[in-house]
Amino acid sequence: MDDSTDIYLPEEESVFADTVKSDRPASFTLENGFQVVVIPDHRTPVVTQMIWYKVGSADEPPGKSGLAHFLEHLMFKGTSRHPANEFSKSVLRAGGNQNAFTGLDYTSYFQHVPREHLGQMMEFEADRMTGLILKDEDVLCERDVVLEEFNMSVANNPGERLAEQMMAALYLNHPYGRPIIGWRLEIEKLTREDALTFYKRFYAPNNAVLIVAGDVAPEEIRSMVRETFGGIPTQASIPLERLRPQEPTPAAPRTVTLADGRVEQPALHRYYLAPAARTAAAGEGAVLDVLEQLIGGGVNSYLYRSLVVEKQLAVAAGASYHSAALDPSPFAISAVPKPGVKLSQIERSIDEVIAEIARNPASTEDLERVKTRLIARVTYARDNHEMLARWYGRGLTTGLSIDDIRGWPDRIRAVGAQHVHQAARKWLDKKRSVTGYLTKESTLKHGEAL
Repeated sequence: MDDSTDIYLPEEESVFADTVKSDRPASFTLENGFQVVVIPDHRTPVVTQMIWYKVGSADEPPGKSGLAHFLEHLMFKGTSRHPANEFSKSVLRAGGNQNAFTGLDYTSYFQHVPREHLGQMMEFEADRMTGLILKDEDVLCERDVVLEEFNMSVANNPGERLAEQMMAALYLNHPYGRPIIGWRLEIEKLTREDALTFYKRFYAPNNAVLIVAGDVAPEEIRSMVRETFGGIPTQASIPLERLRPQEPTPAAPRTVTLADGRVEQPALHRYYLAPAARTAAAGEGAVLDVLEQLIGGGVNSYLYRSLVVEKQLAVAAGASYHSAALDPSPFAISAVPKPGVKLSQIERSIDEVIAEIARNPASTEDLERVKTRLIARVTYARDNHEMLARWYGRGLTTGLSIDDIRGWPDRIRAVGAQHVHQAARKWLDKKRSVTGYLTKESTLKHGEAL
């Protein structure tokens, strides 16, 4: 399983950062509600199949955090038709690879194989959509695997622990505040019954999207999908709309300090609560994409210029905005100070950069450079089937349409300096933020400033 669950960290890019402005993908929906998107690319005889379920960690029942991710692991345990490991061995024999990942709003499984093996891969996925068999011993063993993953990726990683705590502080009411991997005390109590109940509730054709990208023809895929998935019944209990508790309007800035003796390099992170592409006003998601690039997108960004080049306070500085979410999403900023530089100095400099862009619109030169850079990435997206499937899957499982995803470059072109200026003033308000300080325990003394 892919352990790179979707945690809000500065290096992750927006779902729209590299979408495709070429021929529109073919799309159709079976009578049982199963949506299919086909992206033909005949340059090489390979194909990526990716099935996305519209369920993630934010859909878990209270007290069962980590259940979506736990089930992702268990989905490889086999069915009555295909015992455990048969699916994985078939992918390897075909010379392909497969994996899975869990996010806040979705869970996805994919295979990348030569085109002649697609039918077999499709049959395997259809079988485990309804035929999963779980034995107590397998469930308990896999729970131990997840706990060890928690130890490695969170408990023994101060940066991840800080991110976990910051998300919990940013979301007072919304389930995005729960870690995707779960809280340890709740992971330890997950059972076979929990997993099967969750599986039977959410794993169904009318709660899934299939993306097929590569050396295929739409009509060929339509026939294969209808034959393979068409007989799977609809799950009537799946709601038409995914409703979650929403966040109250933030009223005050919050801070989180994590001091740990294992920290080799202190850092400062800040998350602002911002709208996702689905919840933003018309065009506002693209404005936030441009704002993210202006502030923290590379060595020409305002943060990098100010903190690293001009003031020489930091060794790294950046920003990220995660638009592919069903509900409001973090706009993240981070900086790593040079040795001897206090986090308080870094924070003041970050505040100055944000205040400047909130006071004065970006220059035409900076704005056009960023927009050109964002749109230029479109060209490179066509060379990676998995990337294409990921971008379309993320968008479609978080409330967007194919046309929304394809129309991203045009929305970027329409962004003006005043739009960015207004977005900075509106959304980068410190009252909407959580600031996290990562520091080495031994450097903290009573009354000493960070």
